[in-house]
Amino acid sequence: MRRSAELAWLITGPLALLTLGLTALVFRWDDQPYGAWLLGLVFFVLFLGAEMTTLQFEVRRHGFVISLADIPFLLALAYLPPVTLLLVRIAAHALVQVHRRAVPVKAIFNTTSMGASVACANLVVLRWGPIDPERPSSWLVLVVAVLVSHLVSMAAVIGVITLVQGRFAPQETASTLLPSVIVAVINASVGLAVLLILREGIAAFLLMAVLVAFFVVAYRCYAKSMNQNRTLTEIYDLTGAISETPPDGTLPDVLLARVRQLLQAEYATLWLPAQGRHPEVLLSARADDKGLLDVAGAPESLRKQAVETGQTVAAGAKLGDDVSRSQLREFGTKDAIIVPLRASSAVIGTLEVAGRLGDNLNFGPGDVRLLEAVAAHAAVAVENNRLVDRLRFDAYHDALTALPNRRRISQALEEAVRVRAPGEVVAVLMFDVDGLRDVNDSLGHAAGDQLLAEVATRLRTLSPPAALVGRVGGDEFVVTLRLPNAEAALELAAELRGQLQDPMTFGSLTLDVDTAVGVSLHPEHGSDPATLLQRADVATHAAKSLAGGVQLFDLALESRSVRRLGLAGDLRRALDNDELEVYFQPKVTLRDRRLVGVECLARWEHPTHGAVQPEDFVAVAEHTGQLSRLTEVVMREGLRRARQWVDAGRPLSVAVNLSPRTLVDPAFPDRVDDLLQEYGVSPDRLTLEITEDGVVDGVDRLLPTLRRLYDLGVHLSVDDFGTGYSSLSYLRRLPVHEVKVDRSFVQGMATDPGDLAIVRAVVDISRHFGLSVVAEGVESELTLELLEEIGCDIGQGFLFSRPLPYERLEAWLGAQTDAEPTPLGEVRRLRAVG
Repeated sequence: MRRSAELAWLITGPLALLTLGLTALVFRWDDQPYGAWLLGLVFFVLFLGAEMTTLQFEVRRHGFVISLADIPFLLALAYLPPVTLLLVRIAAHALVQVHRRAVPVKAIFNTTSMGASVACANLVVLRWGPIDPERPSSWLVLVVAVLVSHLVSMAAVIGVITLVQGRFAPQETASTLLPSVIVAVINASVGLAVLLILREGIAAFLLMAVLVAFFVVAYRCYAKSMNQNRTLTEIYDLTGAISETPPDGTLPDVLLARVRQLLQAEYATLWLPAQGRHPEVLLSARADDKGLLDVAGAPESLRKQAVETGQTVAAGAKLGDDVSRSQLREFGTKDAIIVPLRASSAVIGTLEVAGRLGDNLNFGPGDVRLLEAVAAHAAVAVENNRLVDRLRFDAYHDALTALPNRRRISQALEEAVRVRAPGEVVAVLMFDVDGLRDVNDSLGHAAGDQLLAEVATRLRTLSPPAALVGRVGGDEFVVTLRLPNAEAALELAAELRGQLQDPMTFGSLTLDVDTAVGVSLHPEHGSDPATLLQRADVATHAAKSLAGGVQLFDLALESRSVRRLGLAGDLRRALDNDELEVYFQPKVTLRDRRLVGVECLARWEHPTHGAVQPEDFVAVAEHTGQLSRLTEVVMREGLRRARQWVDAGRPLSVAVNLSPRTLVDPAFPDRVDDLLQEYGVSPDRLTLEITEDGVVDGVDRLLPTLRRLYDLGVHLSVDDFGTGYSSLSYLRRLPVHEVKVDRSFVQGMATDPGDLAIVRAVVDISRHFGLSVVAEGVESELTLELLEEIGCDIGQGFLFSRPLPYERLEAWLGAQTDAEPTPLGEVRRLRAVG
């Protein structure tokens, strides 16, 4: 823990007393303790020059700083009286401290420490002197005197650091003393060499001066080269460490410690303002502190200036203007560099360093350029981390309500059912919002989204703290938690349903919204998440017909499967009698509005029930083994029409939706190949679309079939991409050509920045993998413009056309498109959109 620097006086006082005491001994032991003032003036100049010059060497990536002051000091011990030497040495050192603008406490301590070390060295020379340059014993006395002065000085430094900053570890003491002793021995050896050269006369001294001049020039070249090499190496290591940092929140730890060390700063600070669900981040690495602190080394005003201007702000002795320097002085920092972090054209934060270590050192223009280079890499890493975090969050959360989605709920249930808690059940409460379609039809989808968001907020607020609240479907929400029994689950369901019935106000309109609640329990109703959710859904449908609106699952509720069996028989007859109709929805390139194909969609008009929703009869077909027939009917009709369009000289591709169950069939690729040959359609004219959740859940089982279809030349597409499942990691493994962005994101991208960011990320990543991107649900000109801007390839939606039967599609082609001849056949281009 740091203490006040004023505690240094507790060391400075005893050092001053030690200096006075030793000097008194000198007066007792030496008959001529002072004199030779002219020679003293010469040594004063030598001391000034030596202390202003330091040499830095690097050996095996370890840095050594050598001061030349010990050389004239050894000579002065041989030629100057002790008191003269003490006064000259103290005067020169004090002048250097003033030049370096050291703080008074530190300057006085350094000067006093220097006086004590000189006094101790004088005592050694007096005790074992007098000095005769021709005697080796005198050489040893001089070397010992220099070493003693170093040891006294280092002891004082270690003492004051221990007093101000805490206990000095033994390994730190050793690592500090050893270089000092090495430097003292080197300097003493050079000083002895100079002493012997001086005995040979002025010619030898001039020769020595020439050699020193050459050494200084060579050293400057060496230092410049080593500094450049060290800087490049450190930048390379830093950027490598940044790129290898996983997106787990450890980037500031890796970045700041290295930046602080690279620029030899007291502080290195990363500041990221609050953005969306990301909180504000202000973290600093500070010299001598372990871990990161939530303080900054530079004033907030300079940071604000960097953000507002988008330009680097630097202030100090060599940088900035008087205004910024005055702000630094008021803050208590001598210099600082603040670089804005940029993502595209936006400033997302700052990277800062403050307080260059060393009293006589300051940041310069080279340091500014260096930090700007590091900041460019740091900005990319921060943005990538946020993108990965956003994609990870989106993979487990609903885009509209930010609640956990079906996948996250399933994971939570899977964890919950693993642990059997005596006297408790795992309850699944499913809420189905009534009247959402009426709100969408009468007030628009924006009002429907507001309604769902309000229901989500209320459920999250009203549910017990231990509950997990999620959205598992368009108008379906789930609350899951541990409860004592079924009665407690039904009581909670009724309580929440009642509170959700409170009127909801949207502008000037007030809506009364009702919900139906189905309840399933583990272990009574199932032991896996899929079963619990499915049975909660069954109970929810039953609850819609109850006055209380709450239903606990019962096996009797599954009697509705009888109706499904009846519908299955009707579906079989419809397939036998060709009663299913295939509709076609155009797919249009966004760049040039060219019609490139159609999606084939099955429609069934039941003689009794009327229009049956595709999801209903597809589910029936899956459960009754008729899925392959249904798929073949749609594929045959699509290929037949594709053949007609080729024969008419205006070829179009056709797309057919597949169920994951179809892909499990190993014979399916052969049937596709037979149909292609039967109708004489090129394989690349057929696109097979597989839903994202079907691909993710069974990728290993589906891969062999997908690869065989890919080898046939059939195009493969991932449908409903982005609907709550994270299949980005699967794109690298899947042999697909196309990604279809789910309509829920496309329809919301014009008003929701989150949806826009998701669509943009999907387009960027898909293009990175070499995949084309199709946007479903294009219903407005603004959405169309946004999709064009981010580089989406193909659009499909009501803005172009609804799904149409063949005859109406032909009429639409004649009314809405113009023919354009090409070498490969006639191309249809839309006249206008809207």
